[in-house]
Amino acid sequence: MDIFSKCDNYTAAREAREAGIYPYFHALESRQDVEVVMEGKRRIMLGSNNYLGLTTCPEVVAAGMEAMERFGTGCSGSRFLNGTLSMHLELERELAEFLGKDGVVTFSTGFQSNLGIISAIVGRNDYVICDRENHASIYDGCKLSYGTMLRYRHGDMEDLEKQLRKVPEGSGCLIVTDGVFSMGGDIARLPEIVELKKKYGARLMVDDAHGFGVIGEGGRGTGSYFGLQNEVDIQMLTFSKSLASIGGCMAAADSVVEYVKHNSRPFIFSASIPPACCATALAALRYIKAHPELVNRLQSIAGYMRKSIAARGLKMRTSNNDIVPIIPIYTYEPVQTLTITKELYDAGVYVNASLPPAAAPHECLIRTSLMATHTPELVDEAVDIIAEVLGRHDL
Repeated sequence: MDIFSKCDNYTAAREAREAGIYPYFHALESRQDVEVVMEGKRRIMLGSNNYLGLTTCPEVVAAGMEAMERFGTGCSGSRFLNGTLSMHLELERELAEFLGKDGVVTFSTGFQSNLGIISAIVGRNDYVICDRENHASIYDGCKLSYGTMLRYRHGDMEDLEKQLRKVPEGSGCLIVTDGVFSMGGDIARLPEIVELKKKYGARLMVDDAHGFGVIGEGGRGTGSYFGLQNEVDIQMLTFSKSLASIGGCMAAADSVVEYVKHNSRPFIFSASIPPACCATALAALRYIKAHPELVNRLQSIAGYMRKSIAARGLKMRTSNNDIVPIIPIYTYEPVQTLTITKELYDAGVYVNASLPPAAAPHECLIRTSLMATHTPELVDEAVDIIAEVLGRHDL
């Protein structure tokens, strides 16, 4: 059989295009902001992870431009060899201080961070236990490791304990959970996870890609939100969301950082974060430290939008909080979801379609997400449009 036969037989994208409901690869013609120009038309952006709105912050933009002038366009090598800039070390030091951890190691992307951390830490005879709704990069990190992966039902602490009981005595165990879940917007049940971690002698890793800059003191993430930062053994975060750049990192004890630096293949064999990206992440971090009110503003506008959606009778996915700016609205069936997403786009609102496997069958969603720079007026305009479109579909 020709290995390309699967490619020739793949028709889903073509069929969606022919039906006029293909939702991907819309081209931005302006900055990533609360209002954008996409394919020649103004759209209210409700599908970005630019949570604090810092992609257009003048200080952050200037820092990137200055770094390119000073260091050039790229590092042309891995951190392990010729690709470490003094600025990489500066960013790692300031992140470690901000997060209250001994050390930090940076990776070229957030996805690569999870690949690099988990595959290095989880070895033969080790176990890694995952929430079923963890990000795809966590699953791929588990596959890349030589350990055994177990999964527990989303947020189900009884099932987590059931999986922990399966770990043989003498085997290492790492529990991995999203801090804020990227599709549902709910927050991990960290206090209960910590109790189980201690009971069974496991270690805990929290993916704070969607938690950093969003919850916790000054945006420090899920551990801080619960007052349990010291119980999080590994904190991972990305730079492509609240830090308005590209990259990722692991914050942990010095010994763990040292081990990962010298044993993580995705870290050792990948080129380092380019100068401009490193500088923008560092500038964004400093801006967050100087303006902790941004996090409060983000949480406030998230609460405002939830109330606005509820007032119009739209059904949101149940959440355990009202402060996270990820707000999924039920659209149920895949074709209906794609149709609604297209109608919203045409009406001037950009949202993300959440389809299986990201959503359960018959529980498809449109995933909306906010920035601290959204205004109540923009939210009201967008929610009015959403309510009108969903009303046409009896939702």
